[in-house]
Amino acid sequence: MSLDKPNTNDSWSKTEFQDYLDEELEQEMYDSHIPDELRNLDRPHKTDPIDRHVYFNELFRLQAELVKLQEWVIETKSKVVIIFEGRDAAGKGGVIKRITQRLNPRVCRVVALPAPNDRETSQWYFQRFVPHLPAGGEIVLFDRSWYNRAGVERVMGFADDNQVDQFFHDVPEFERMLGRSGIKLIKYWFSITDEEQQYRFLTRIHDPMKQWKLSPMDLQSRIRWEDYTIAKEEMLQRTNIPEAPWFIVEGNDKKRARLNCMDHLLAQIPYGDVPHDTITLPERVSNPDYERAVLPTDLYVPQKY
Repeated sequence: MSLDKPNTNDSWSKTEFQDYLDEELEQEMYDSHIPDELRNLDRPHKTDPIDRHVYFNELFRLQAELVKLQEWVIETKSKVVIIFEGRDAAGKGGVIKRITQRLNPRVCRVVALPAPNDRETSQWYFQRFVPHLPAGGEIVLFDRSWYNRAGVERVMGFADDNQVDQFFHDVPEFERMLGRSGIKLIKYWFSITDEEQQYRFLTRIHDPMKQWKLSPMDLQSRIRWEDYTIAKEEMLQRTNIPEAPWFIVEGNDKKRARLNCMDHLLAQIPYGDVPHDTITLPERVSNPDYERAVLPTDLYVPQKY
């Protein structure tokens, strides 16, 4: 499929295609915005950018396959959990957005839990995650997960050594239990370099529309980069089990990371085409005695554009 010439001569279809393209371009154009304070700052590890036509064509192709995956999950009553972990500003949110962009939010939902409250800290550690696990025919994406204990909680001192050791002891069996219950668990770690994270943090500091992404905990992660590295390496080593292995996504190039992750995700699940009955749009019932009411003009949103 060409971005310039959609394979249809129908003007309505062209408009629909352009709407899809504009939706993605809107985000991409803003992501390319460089605050004045960063214009003279060289971006580290610059690579040749992926051709934009290749990127968009592949993005839309992969999203179409994700729709097929969704239909297969519904048809087979499958249960899928995908965990996204990694450095702050590593691009987890960007790939989650592209995965879910064309999917039904009633089927595929994102879970991003806040810090545990006092009651939750007294519970079994995994307890607050369990209610968010999928039923048959559902996909759940965890934007950070129970692995907070092995990362931020450990590094920032919110969990002591005994709690961390208990976590490492329990998590393999917990994930095996999920597998035995029929849940397909896929775990991604997004990896970026020290220099790239610094650059992305600076863009958030100087961009008012991105400052909400930068938390005090994120700033601490810069100070404790090496502590997080040590924690990450032990976490991957102790929780990389055959039933639920880790997959590392190189994240310095956001666009390539998105495509690589989406392509890899599709390869992890043996989905197939789901047959559909032909859908025919029924004729609207028309009542000759019905007359549409005229509503007050002040109910309408002003048409400024």
